[in-house]
Amino acid sequence: MRLRLPEERPTEPPTGYKIAHPVLSQDGTRAGFTGVSLGGALPYGVLDEAGCVYGRRHRAPHRRCDCGFHCVHERATAEALLCTAEHRAAVLLEVSVLGSYIRFERGFRYARQRVRTATVGPCTCGAVAGALADAGWGRPGWRALTAACAGCVRGRTSLSLASFARLAGDGLRVRAAAGGAVDVTGGLGTASGLGVSELVAEAALLQARLDWFQSQLARLDERGTQSG
Repeated sequence: MRLRLPEERPTEPPTGYKIAHPVLSQDGTRAGFTGVSLGGALPYGVLDEAGCVYGRRHRAPHRRCDCGFHCVHERATAEALLCTAEHRAAVLLEVSVLGSYIRFERGFRYARQRVRTATVGPCTCGAVAGALADAGWGRPGWRALTAACAGCVRGRTSLSLASFARLAGDGLRVRAAAGGAVDVTGGLGTASGLGVSELVAEAALLQARLDWFQSQLARLDERGTQSG
């Protein structure tokens, strides 16, 4: 006799929490996330379906496999993972658990998901993040991004939080976490376009890039004077 797991039929998709690294495609046209453990080599989109990371033909999540998306029930549990050294640069995701799932004591393993909100931590200098900049590592075809303030972006490949949300699509909201956190959303489909917070973040990012270019031009000018 084989035991069967009890079935659940919720009226609304369950909510879960997880951490991941934001990523940008090599050509700069797509944005998504990559996990921090099993399946981390396979970036996923805001609305995506899981496959078996071992290449087996069964559908995820399979009872005798570890495949599928993973998340925890409690936000505090996911936030605690951000305290470890290897996960400090990750972002906190709030997701909707879609399709079939297996419930565990601390979370779900499931077939499909929609990332609703991404909360970006502070820059390494401690300032509120205004952008996501090249983290210096990645996956084939994808650059990993990390939180950065306007002053720390410099000449790195970067996106404002609003730009990342627009590239990722599917209604993703991106927030900057801090005492005075700024809520920056994708803003797709709204008649008013970008709000004050988004414009401030964009302006700060552009100003930081302009300052960096001016410093580089000044250095080149000094070298030219010395050579003369």
